[in-house]
Amino acid sequence: MNVLVIGSGGREHALAWRLNRSASVAKVFAAPGNPGIAREAVCVDGADYLSIASANGIDLTVVGPEAPLMDGVVDQFRDAGRPIFGPCRAAAQLEGSKIFSKQFFERYQIPTARFIAAYSLDEALKALDSFTAPVVLKADGLAAGKGVVIPQTMDEARTTVAQFMAGELVGDAGKKLVIEEFLTGEEVSFIALSDGANLVPLLPAQDHKNIFDGDRGPNTGGMGAYVDERILTPAEIDLVMKTVMRPAIDGMAREGSPFVGFLYAGLMMTAGGPKTLEFNVRMGDPETQPLLYRLRSDLGAVLHAGATGKLAGVTLDWSPEPSVAIVLATAGYPGKVRTGDVISGIDDAEATGATVFQAGVKRSGDALVTSGGRVVAVTASGATLPSAIDAAYRAAAHVKFDGMQFRTDIGKKGLRRW
Repeated sequence: MNVLVIGSGGREHALAWRLNRSASVAKVFAAPGNPGIAREAVCVDGADYLSIASANGIDLTVVGPEAPLMDGVVDQFRDAGRPIFGPCRAAAQLEGSKIFSKQFFERYQIPTARFIAAYSLDEALKALDSFTAPVVLKADGLAAGKGVVIPQTMDEARTTVAQFMAGELVGDAGKKLVIEEFLTGEEVSFIALSDGANLVPLLPAQDHKNIFDGDRGPNTGGMGAYVDERILTPAEIDLVMKTVMRPAIDGMAREGSPFVGFLYAGLMMTAGGPKTLEFNVRMGDPETQPLLYRLRSDLGAVLHAGATGKLAGVTLDWSPEPSVAIVLATAGYPGKVRTGDVISGIDDAEATGATVFQAGVKRSGDALVTSGGRVVAVTASGATLPSAIDAAYRAAAHVKFDGMQFRTDIGKKGLRRW
């Protein structure tokens, strides 16, 4: 079959890369893609995805980023009778509105932090009186992974609330807020596939959100991730499926918007069990890169089964080796970034056995140059987590561009489990 991947980032590069290695897939297309994706797929310009699918005989469309989902691309494809893997616009509210998702958690007893929704500056400042520092402030709308701030003092919290409400931090996305208690524990990314009724879990992953080593500095879209079964025990996975994932799928079905697609739960593993920080309605970035690096199953066949309601009985086959993705970011990220710097060393990095998934990359003549905050995710695996970390950093050392920044501790949290 012919498969269309919507998107242009590192997640979409990983999807195209794995789909291109699936026996069920004849040809991969991407809209719009990037230079790395162009090595795996036919890249097509334009945002009329339905017309692109029709013109190229697409049998399955896979949506990478959240914005097209919130715009209703799935509804459009379903109305036209074309298979697509992703949630409808109504179900995509689980990511598109933090207030919607937190109220959804309440309705279906999905464990989460105590919260108050605030729709104005006065409401937000009053709500702060119910919390102690540190406190978590979340923009209601889509904010490209930058909509969460954790002030360490209440004075800082009041200042940050005012900045959110004034549109200074993430624009209109921050003019409504979720204010919630700060949870302690270890964060885990847990993703499952759903066809609206059935659930197929992926392996647990761990993202690294802060820009600096030791989880310091402002939040980013993710500076690296690793995949290792030891992140969660089998009992913990069963508990997450029972208390978080299954109630979410059943709840969306009960509300008339069955959830089809990737359901991503950002979890905090607290002393009292897993609590849900947020839902995303697509695969994580950079979790997708190490996850698909390990996947052995035919991704095209699995996603087609998901898009057509046939996930019952499907299981996934994984490489036994842990995998690690190191994000290399531009100068200034996650603030105002510098672009246009020449990138070198990608081929040398891949000669070590790693794969370099491209994100903020474009062509300028014969050169590759930076075009966004997170530039590439250098991904590798190893027989053990320590060897996988070493392989990823050895490969990443070959990639160069001016102003490059990266964390040196990706995967370190997992070493105590070995």
